[in-house]
Amino acid sequence: MRAALLGYGFAGKTIHAPLIRGVEGLELVQVMSGNAPRVHADLPGMAVTASADEVFGNPAVDLVVVATPNSTHCDLARRALVAGKRVVVDKPFTVTSEEAWQLMALAHARGLFLSVFHSRRFDADFLTVRALLERGELGELVQFESHYDRYRPTVQNRWREQAVPGSGIWYDLGSHLVDQALLLFGPPESMYADLGVQREGGAAVDYFHVLLRYGKLRVILHGSNLAVAETPRFVLHGTVGSFVKYGMDTQEPALRRGELPGSGDWGSDGRHGTLTTPAGSRTIETLPGDYRAYYEAVRDGRNPVPAGEAALVVEVLETLAAVRPSETALLHSVHGRPR
Repeated sequence: MRAALLGYGFAGKTIHAPLIRGVEGLELVQVMSGNAPRVHADLPGMAVTASADEVFGNPAVDLVVVATPNSTHCDLARRALVAGKRVVVDKPFTVTSEEAWQLMALAHARGLFLSVFHSRRFDADFLTVRALLERGELGELVQFESHYDRYRPTVQNRWREQAVPGSGIWYDLGSHLVDQALLLFGPPESMYADLGVQREGGAAVDYFHVLLRYGKLRVILHGSNLAVAETPRFVLHGTVGSFVKYGMDTQEPALRRGELPGSGDWGSDGRHGTLTTPAGSRTIETLPGDYRAYYEAVRDGRNPVPAGEAALVVEVLETLAAVRPSETALLHSVHGRPR
């Protein structure tokens, strides 16, 4: 299967290009970028064009991977589908749910493959948590806490940190956490959100704290750009046990370092979680992760993340992005005195 990559920014250069090239049976044959020298520095001899239409009109291209800014996903994916291409869209699928459903309808009408790259379904820590829940070792789950915290105090001059549609860490990091929660538990009964801008000079959301309710179960999704101290990646509480895991999946840092997917101890995570029950504590070994599994499924004609599942993620992102804290302060008083 011959693939073309639209966009050679962080996602295209660091994530998609190495993964596509690391999967047997996939070949990266064309890149759309306005910076050909940057592409050729990594991929000598690669066909580079600044025109998306040239990609869509290329009969040698079977699969188009959209890794451009979020606000462009819908238009580029639509044009690729109209051209009859299989399409993978980087997360988040689109900025609005209306765009997502339009793309799904188009793909369905034309009988074309449409998938969304929610790679963190293949994180080592998430695969471990999923297996732990399937084994029922915590009893009935009552609290699920998922963090994506980091320390980035300086606002950078890039679209992700500007006041543009689909920017900010709620659409960026939050899309991962929402997708994982929906995959485990389905649509929530109700949702609450606190989104904010905490950094000096910030224009896009850099903090979120979200609560999803499922009967007795509370699912907490949290992300911050001002967390100096390490926080747990996962905290789970059940009626007979608790599980705590520190440390993020190792694959993205490895890709940032230029390591090739599948090399060495790819996807392994030596930071294991701890399961605590009334009988004591024991280590739960972290299962290996592998983002290549996503593209292996695409190669084989299986859809690892159907567009409908990704559209539900967008619905949650869009709905809670519209929530704003009340500007009305209420004073409750006793005997006429505020408290």
